[in-house]
Formats: sequence, C-alpha cells, structure tokens
Amino acid sequence: MRRFLIFLVVLALIGAGVWYGEQWNYAAPGPLASGAVVLVKPGEGVSGIAQQLQKAGVVSNADLFRLGLRIRNQQSALKAGEYWFPPHASMASVAGILIAGKSIQHKLTAAEGLTSDMIYKIVVNDPVLVGDAGPEPAEGTLLPETYLFTRGMTRTHMLALMETAQKKFVAEHWATRVPGLPVSTPEQAIILASVVEKETGIAEERRHIASVFENRLRQGIKLESDPTIIYGLTRGYPLGRGIRQSELTRATPYNTYVIAGLPPTPICNPGKDAIAAVLDPENTADLYFVATGKGGHVFSANYADHLRNVARLRQVEKAQH
Repeated sequence: MRRFLIFLVVLALIGAGVWYGEQWNYAAPGPLASGAVVLVKPGEGVSGIAQQLQKAGVVSNADLFRLGLRIRNQQSALKAGEYWFPPHASMASVAGILIAGKSIQHKLTAAEGLTSDMIYKIVVNDPVLVGDAGPEPAEGTLLPETYLFTRGMTRTHMLALMETAQKKFVAEHWATRVPGLPVSTPEQAIILASVVEKETGIAEERRHIASVFENRLRQGIKLESDPTIIYGLTRGYPLGRGIRQSELTRATPYNTYVIAGLPPTPICNPGKDAIAAVLDPENTADLYFVATGKGGHVFSANYADHLRNVARLRQVEKAQH
C-alpha cells in the first residue's frame, strides 16, 4: 500500500512537472528572430496551420503548438487571414493573434479629382487585390478615399465599396442640403461638385467657388470652366499645354464656355468636401473668380472687378518670368 501511495505521488509529481513544463513552454519566447507574415487560407486545418507556422519559423514545433491548442480547446477558434507575427512571439501569443483574426490591413488610395478610368486602373494594378475588375464604373460614381482591406478581397468588391460609399455620403448630405439650390437631383450635384473639385485644391475655397457656379446657374450665365474643356479633350488626363482659342470656342458637350448649364456627366470623382460644398455653399453674390498667381483665387461680383483681378494676375505672371 505504501509503495502504491509513493507511486501515485511520483506520478502526480511527474504530471505536475509535465503540466508546468507545457505551460512554461507555451508562454516562452518563440524562435522567430524577426517578424514574419503567414497567410492562413480559408478552410485550412489546424495541422496545416501549425506546419506553416513551423516552416516560417514562428513556432519551433508544430506538434507542440497543436497540443497546446488542444489542451486549451482552441483548435476550432483559429481564423483565416494574413497575419504578421512579431519577433520571439510565444505560442500563446501566436494563438492569440490567430484567434483574434486581426489580419494585416492593406490600403488603396483613390485621390480626389481622379477620373473613374484613373481609379479603375489603380484597382486593376493593385498587387494584393484578386480577380477581374469587371466593367469600368461610370464617371463620378466612386468616392475618393483611402480604403483598408485584407488580402483576398476582389477588385469588383473594391469598386463596389467605392460606389456604395459615394451613394451613402451623397444620400446623407442631399437630405440636409440647403434650400433653393439650382441643382435638382443628386446626379446634378455630383456633376457640379466634380467641376468645383477640379477648379481648386484648397479646401477652404470650395464652398465659395460652389457659390459662384450656383449663382451663375441661377442667372443663366455659362459656367466657363476650363477643366470641363480639358475633360472633353482628354477625358481628364493632363492636357500638357494651355487651352487654345479654337478649343475655347468649339462647340462640344463639355465646353461650358459654349453650352449653357452643366456638362452632361461629371468630369471626375469629387471628394467629400466638394460634394458638401455644392450642397451647402457660401452665401455670396460673386459671379467670377481668377487665380491670384500666388495660390488661391480672388472673387468678384461684377465683370469690371473681375477684369481688374485678371490684370493683376497678368502682372504677377509677368513678374515671375
């Protein structure tokens, strides 16, 4: 009986030693000398994940990692994704990262004022997105923004996100637009916002420029916006030279020096600020603006003041050459 009790005590000590040893080993610093990225595909089993981690040097022994997961009943809690593991991450830390499912976030930036063709090409050429991009979205239907995504997102999904984001933003701001605007539909607001977007890169000016164009629309004055002419010539790509007189007078659907009202489509994808500016412009009587030559624009409510501002710009340009 005494020997049996001694045997049980020894067995208990061995068991305790094994348990404490496993606990220590599971929490001990891992073998990874520098960070590593591991892609866990959807549907991949625990055995495959453990082998991947061992191959990448994240854990020293795949079987011990699997055992640790089994002891803690975490085998089914691991999530697919692309993960970065820090240097010397313990098996406990590795399991925690996989269970949390916090995949690496990649980003794609579509800048304000880009055309749909330009943004489409950014999506097509992104090395992380997958699949075919599908048809090119219509002009002005995408919301310029920086989008975060995980590896495995399709190109069609990314473009759909941009379209959905724009519809949501426009719907929210259209519902709270100021009364009396000369644009009667959200589509017209986007067209005008695209012109405002291309006229200035200064956020503080957008509401003022929006007011100028809206005052012109109310009074039946042509918009006379150079960016609309350029869009008609190059579909939004840089012209690489000044606009010729013949191009100013040529009747095209996008020449707002010739046509009345808005162009037939947006000329780019306007950002949030430009859209908001059109739906809540400054309250001004201005009908004209011209560049100062030093950054920004100067505004005027009558043609005589506008001509004086143009003359000042010419003097600045002459002094700079």
